[in-house]
Amino acid sequence: MPAEIFGPDFAFLPQDKLLSFEEIVRLTRIFTSLGVEKIRITGGEPLMRRELPRLIQQISQVAGVRDIAMTTNGSLLTKFAAELKQAGLQRVTVSLDSLDDERFGQLNGRGYPVKTVLDGIDAAAEAGLEVKINMVVQRGANEQDILPMARYFREKGHILRFIEYMDVGNSNGWRLDQVVPNRDILQMINAELPLEPVQPNYFGEVASRYRYRDNGQEIGFISSVTQAFCSSCTRARLSAEGKLYTCLFASDGYDLRQPLREGHTDEQLQTMLTEIWRKRADRYSEIRGKHTAEETHRKKVEMSHIGG
Repeated sequence: MPAEIFGPDFAFLPQDKLLSFEEIVRLTRIFTSLGVEKIRITGGEPLMRRELPRLIQQISQVAGVRDIAMTTNGSLLTKFAAELKQAGLQRVTVSLDSLDDERFGQLNGRGYPVKTVLDGIDAAAEAGLEVKINMVVQRGANEQDILPMARYFREKGHILRFIEYMDVGNSNGWRLDQVVPNRDILQMINAELPLEPVQPNYFGEVASRYRYRDNGQEIGFISSVTQAFCSSCTRARLSAEGKLYTCLFASDGYDLRQPLREGHTDEQLQTMLTEIWRKRADRYSEIRGKHTAEETHRKKVEMSHIGG
């Protein structure tokens, strides 16, 4: 979370405003009854949540959950990787935007070193977790790290995914000219390390998949700015205080905490979720391309609030 916003004087939500583990698990059961099969724990930084392995263990026991993943900055993975795997976590995605300490420190805003993250990635792999790496590329900040990252994780055998710099929230000062289109990144890598396309794993997969021609190692590209995929989005996001967001770029969420605590039955909550999902009409990424200035300056929920 950005240090300039979430500094020592920031007023975080009191504990009673956050969903309890029991409430999260109950909502998970309701979501899975409606067809959800994959659960991702994200943040902020999810490993800052006390007793997170216990939550993952409880979620893993919910009927219908086929896959549990987590997105993390990797700074605490060396401590928790084995426990997370034992609890039922299957996959971990680590955010890493550079292999250079100085640039990485500037980008993460906290100054912690690359080695901490790389050690966490190694610990996750040793624990038996499937590991992916997400790199957000920002023009003028870390384009020079594209090829070093590709080379490094190609040899390590982990899937690296390049993500176009997105205007999530309003705090990052996003501008369209800071976006490095993934087609340019693909051409850059392909010129040195030839690639070939791979078919999607499932409907709604956000990453375009490729593999290196010589060793078959996979690499991916998430192009939500230049190639919006709103029409095939299948993701719902539940914030820590119980709001349901139907889009990463939403301004407002739907409050599930209040009906949950007012005693609504599972059937009533199922009906509420179904109605929300059926009427959703989120097309921010598609609209942004036509009305950039107007759209990008409207109030949007921050990435640190609802994760990726």
